[in-house]
Amino acid sequence: MEKQLLTIEDLSVCYRQGDLAVEAVRKASFSVEKGSVLGIIGESGSGKTTIAMAIMGLLERSTTVAGKIYYGDVDMNGLSEKEKNKYRWKNIAIVYQNHLDILNPVMTIYHQIAEGLQQHTSLSQREIQKRVIELASMVGLEEEWLLHYPHQLSGGMRQKVLIAMALCCNPDLLIVDEPTTALDAITREEIIDLLYKLQKQKKMTMIVISHDMYVVKRLSQKNLVMYRGAILEEGFTKDVLENPMHIYTRGLLNAALDMNPYQDLWGIPGEDKDYGGMGCLYYDRCTQKSSVCRSQVPILQYISLERKVACNRGGIATLLEGKDISKSYTHKKQVIKACDSCHLQVRSGEIVALIGQSGSGKTTLATILSGLLKRDTGDVFFEGKTVVGNNFTKIKNGIQIVFQDPFSATNEDFTIEETVGEPLDILRIGKKEERKVAIKKVLQEVQLPTSQEFLQRKCNTLSGGQRQRLAIARSLAMEPKLLIADEISSMLDPSTKANVLRLLKGLQNKKGFAMLYITHDLLLARKIADEVYIMRQGKIIEKGNVLKVFSNPESNYGKMLIQRELHKTIDSL
Repeated sequence: MEKQLLTIEDLSVCYRQGDLAVEAVRKASFSVEKGSVLGIIGESGSGKTTIAMAIMGLLERSTTVAGKIYYGDVDMNGLSEKEKNKYRWKNIAIVYQNHLDILNPVMTIYHQIAEGLQQHTSLSQREIQKRVIELASMVGLEEEWLLHYPHQLSGGMRQKVLIAMALCCNPDLLIVDEPTTALDAITREEIIDLLYKLQKQKKMTMIVISHDMYVVKRLSQKNLVMYRGAILEEGFTKDVLENPMHIYTRGLLNAALDMNPYQDLWGIPGEDKDYGGMGCLYYDRCTQKSSVCRSQVPILQYISLERKVACNRGGIATLLEGKDISKSYTHKKQVIKACDSCHLQVRSGEIVALIGQSGSGKTTLATILSGLLKRDTGDVFFEGKTVVGNNFTKIKNGIQIVFQDPFSATNEDFTIEETVGEPLDILRIGKKEERKVAIKKVLQEVQLPTSQEFLQRKCNTLSGGQRQRLAIARSLAMEPKLLIADEISSMLDPSTKANVLRLLKGLQNKKGFAMLYITHDLLLARKIADEVYIMRQGKIIEKGNVLKVFSNPESNYGKMLIQRELHKTIDSL
């Protein structure tokens, strides 16, 4: 095992604002191996920069810092200010995130880089001059700029100055805090390339702090995910970004354009609430919370080799799982395998697209998974319980299906109120007045009117798009944990299709239900899905996250299908 250069044990940081105490970091523990790069990601206010300032020993005196911060064998948190100063810049240095606040506007660049050498080394003026020029060259800054002032430099050049200042004493550990904030795309890439090159050349240990997932993807080997001062997930960067195991991490990735350029951006819904140290910090925003999450603080623990998650449910839970599903039909004495040993999994809160040509077995598999069609062989589990018949489609918080044809899916002689309220009436969910309130609420959510006149209209008076919204409302009235959407946009015109799909994706993001989205339209699947399965002749021949499947399909059929769809799109431009 590599020697740990930095080890953090139960670090807690509490800011004081008068009588108010704010916990910025909560019992954080991690280590950084010598010569490695650790990434720390999270929303603003998650405690990333506070950890950096605690390591540097630069927090205000009114701040309470508890726990251990070991640099090698030395507990930095136990040192006096004078003793800490011996380690700053020589052993541990930081590249601050806001160059305009850090750089002195009335000092030349030369003097700002030289200042650290004057304070922390015994070099002569001639040696300092040589070292400053060397540092400027190292970060790609031409010597002539050393005599200029900060306001005369571009944002990228000022960032290079901060890097040069941090490297002046050849530190063993470099902390880089939001290195690409406010930089244009080309300059951002240049700074990332520079940091990557310097780390490899000097074999430096680095901590890269960013809310930009692309930065940590490029620079780090391991990664921490922080939320409200707590570490929620830890693992190898590639694993964390390609297969997040915490609901929060997945939300961060879905909000990052660089991580999936195909999708629309969706922020993490919900607001934080503080329960005074009780329960999970992410409780109010979590889409898979259980009763235990309200009262029990989750512990960051291993769920697999080199992977830790702080979640009372052990990470993102598997909601639906089909194992070895087979279904055959006999047609003119010929056996047709509609499903042939299919495996499919849908996790809590995610969208899985099941794609393939007409007749590939998509609808058959989906209907089996819902329990509405009997399988020949195989097992289907919903929240760990066996799916038998309609045992999960006839309950609240179970499985609901929105079918392809909105006209045949709703009774044209029913009123709109009767259509949406029928499943609630059959199962006698709530009192009559409560059901009326629920009907209006769900109609409002799908952007349909809630007036009495509209409620009493017959279904046959609605357009195709309105009928499909009505079908969605009927399903959502049961508050499903899983919604199966079977070619729901195939009968709609392009404008209506776009509006219905954006509405459905918005509701899924807001409410957090999982969705199995069945389609032969690859572009739609690419737009909304987290995971993709490709079917052909009853078999699942490809599966993976949407970026992997569409960027680098493994099967020949997958390559052909995706290439053809992309060429069709390009040709139409």
